[in-house]
Amino acid sequence: MLHFLNNPDLSAESYQYFKDGLLVVHDKKIKEVGDFSELEKTIPVGTKVTHYKEGLILPGFIDTHTHYPQLDMIAANSGGHLLQWLEKFTFPFEKKFKDQRYANEVANFFLDELIRNGTTTAMVFTTVYPEAVDALFKAAEARGMCIIAGEVIGDRNLPEHLIQSPEKASKETEQLIKKWHQKPQSRLLYAITFRFAPTTSPEAFQKIEELKKKYSEVCIHTHISENQQETKWSNQLFGTKNYLDIYDCYHLLSNKTLLAHGVYLTDEEEQRMKTTGTSIAFCPTSNLFLGSGLFDLKKAEKNGVTVGLGTDVGAGTSFSMLQTLNDAYKVLQLQNQNLSPLEGFYLATLGGAKALALDQKLGNFLPGKEADFIVLNMAGVTPLLKRRLSYATALEDKLFVLMTIGDDRSIMATYIDGKLAWSQK
Repeated sequence: MLHFLNNPDLSAESYQYFKDGLLVVHDKKIKEVGDFSELEKTIPVGTKVTHYKEGLILPGFIDTHTHYPQLDMIAANSGGHLLQWLEKFTFPFEKKFKDQRYANEVANFFLDELIRNGTTTAMVFTTVYPEAVDALFKAAEARGMCIIAGEVIGDRNLPEHLIQSPEKASKETEQLIKKWHQKPQSRLLYAITFRFAPTTSPEAFQKIEELKKKYSEVCIHTHISENQQETKWSNQLFGTKNYLDIYDCYHLLSNKTLLAHGVYLTDEEEQRMKTTGTSIAFCPTSNLFLGSGLFDLKKAEKNGVTVGLGTDVGAGTSFSMLQTLNDAYKVLQLQNQNLSPLEGFYLATLGGAKALALDQKLGNFLPGKEADFIVLNMAGVTPLLKRRLSYATALEDKLFVLMTIGDDRSIMATYIDGKLAWSQK
């Protein structure tokens, strides 16, 4: 049993590990966590006990940035970088989501794949069509998942089928907020979403600012400084020195704002993010796949920015947070930095909850938290994993093996809202 109380890279007493632990769940919430020998005597007679002899129980993984419309274009070879890849694959594929049946099928497959990979909470990009937003939220509601999403606003530098007037986008967004945000008996949250600065006119930004002012409890979700060409283009369009200034001038920075990538953010921008509570989604797999650059995690942490981990499917080529950690480790190695296995699993759990301002509800096993958790196979599910894990004795060694050569097969079970949602058996 393992869960985190703080970032292990920044705090000495950052986690709790129980070699033979017990997690007590009641009414969809965490009741207690601790040593089995101490808690066993407190369990009422007749209580159902599930024993994972070779498993490590962890909070569910939290994916802070991914795209469900990009499912069927994952691993698409554009031969180019971000902007070319968007034009060749992303924009044409999104047109398919006007078809409600297609959107429903993709949404269901996408969420099942998240669950199979141990991800229980995600902030998800959709597309311009409200049908696509409805499809994702309906599928998430049926599974009891905590999903944050929203219609993508954009009114320029896009194909015609993805362009909406700011007025129409604002009206549809408001309708969707009222329909889905904190819907009773659900765990659904809305994010006012726009692709990035180049596809958002000043008029659209004004509408977004008005929406955020009216619905202050909803999130903001977008991209920033993923690619040098995109960063330069954004500053040219708005006449700004720093990319972040564009979002800041429309009062869009807060602890409810998640910006994906941030590869080329300056110290000045990151310090402003700290001041406003704005978070970054570190997406190593897609940054490598598109050749976007290497995110400087240690610089961001030094500047006090809250960072979560994102798969960024489909430029990210895996739904697995374990494989995402594998790439995160390599990105840091290329910068003469180190990602410890403890910090890696922190980023995939409590770090993600903090980045999404959900750490009062999710991310660890403190009493009262929502009961999303997973079971990792610590014995190994492939011949290589079994062999390698047999030589790993310390917890950190085992975690490192799992975050480098583990994948979806290492997930024994996924529990959502206190119920078994998926199991290998």
